[in-house]
Amino acid sequence: MAGMSAPNMLLIHSDQHRFDCLGVNGHPLLRTPNLDRLAAEGVNCTHAFTPTPICSPERACLLTGQWPTQHGCVSIPNTEIYHPADPSRPTVSRCLREAGYTLGMVGKFHAEVVGTPVDHGFQTFIPDGAYARWRQERGLPPAPSNGYFGEVDPHITPEQSRLAWGADHAIALLTAFAAGDRPFFIRWDPSEPHLSCRPPEPYASHYPPEAIPPWPSFADTLEGKPYIQAQQRRTWKVDGWSWEQWAPTVSMYLGEIALLDAQVGRLLDALDALGLADNTLVVYSTDHGDLCGGHGMLDKHFVLYDDVMRVPLIARFPGRLPAGAVCEAFISHALDLAATFCAVAGVTPPATFMGRDLVGTVRGEIAARPDIFGMWQGGQFGAYSQRMVRDRRWKYVWNCTAEDELYDLQSDPGELRNRARDPHCRAELDRLRARLVAWMESIGDPLCNLWTRPQLLEGLTY
Repeated sequence: MAGMSAPNMLLIHSDQHRFDCLGVNGHPLLRTPNLDRLAAEGVNCTHAFTPTPICSPERACLLTGQWPTQHGCVSIPNTEIYHPADPSRPTVSRCLREAGYTLGMVGKFHAEVVGTPVDHGFQTFIPDGAYARWRQERGLPPAPSNGYFGEVDPHITPEQSRLAWGADHAIALLTAFAAGDRPFFIRWDPSEPHLSCRPPEPYASHYPPEAIPPWPSFADTLEGKPYIQAQQRRTWKVDGWSWEQWAPTVSMYLGEIALLDAQVGRLLDALDALGLADNTLVVYSTDHGDLCGGHGMLDKHFVLYDDVMRVPLIARFPGRLPAGAVCEAFISHALDLAATFCAVAGVTPPATFMGRDLVGTVRGEIAARPDIFGMWQGGQFGAYSQRMVRDRRWKYVWNCTAEDELYDLQSDPGELRNRARDPHCRAELDRLRARLVAWMESIGDPLCNLWTRPQLLEGLTY
């Protein structure tokens, strides 16, 4: 059993935060001083990738340490292929509870497993849904809504926002658990900055639309790409939008991230005030990114572009991780975080866990991966199987029922030009297909079968 000297852990796990939307990651306008501070005092992992760019499956990966095709949750509720993760799978929360940790969670739980977090090892759970009642009890009108495109919430101050409310509860848990005699694991899962974004003033006006430059991926004609991507634009009714039309939505998104950053600062200050900072692993990450106008699309469906696959991941662990370091190793973030939390607690990860200890990776004690993988199965607009392998230069996406995608990230970081049918790239295509098959076989992926395996290895797909 862990004693009080065992490290505490605080995970801030937001929803739909693009990798490039941090000051420390190079956004030309966005200011995130508190997350930048966390990176200066810890390690900024610049090549972390979600195992799947959709909420419930990724969150199930974080709990079970497994890929979606292994734990069984491959989509979100209210879709035709949704079901929660296999309840018999070991979870990191149960492992920590059995090791003597006190566990608390605030924020978004998205039916990734049956029940609530209390059924899976957490002693305390405060859901995001409780904010609406809190707001109503204070006579605050509901937030306005124009769908996914965002707007200012004129009825609240920043201190009355759902982000501040969630941070209040996370700080209360920190204070309560610090008074106990057991180490703790706290998750704060804000639903932000998931569209639609409705920040209050002054955050809603921090980044005027006319000042915001387009994403590197914006100018995508979709030429030579799967039909479903153009259909995604039509489904969301954004086909043909100019950047001037997209910029107000991006403005609200950046304002929401700035408000999130301010709340992260409050948690860091609370750790300092409670004398907990030196013995607490703090991790900031997110479930996946957001198109938010990237490739002229919204949300995250039918694509495995870096806009949605690459995620921010910052870890601070005084005395165990170097301050101000940048880790460029490939991190499979949800899977690796599950393994990391076990390792930090001194628990042997279950044999079913697929990830690697992040601390060991950063310290060079674990060999770096040569490449990274991802998958997607479908969402609100139907089933659509995809698999991805990405190395430093090349990304290959196998769209099981559509055209393949191949991008030279060195010359085309925005992933605008599909090279899958370029004969000059055939050797890379064959290499990555073989690598993808080997990975799918290693995890028992049912999509790698007697029909699809030769399709990939013999070049019977394009």
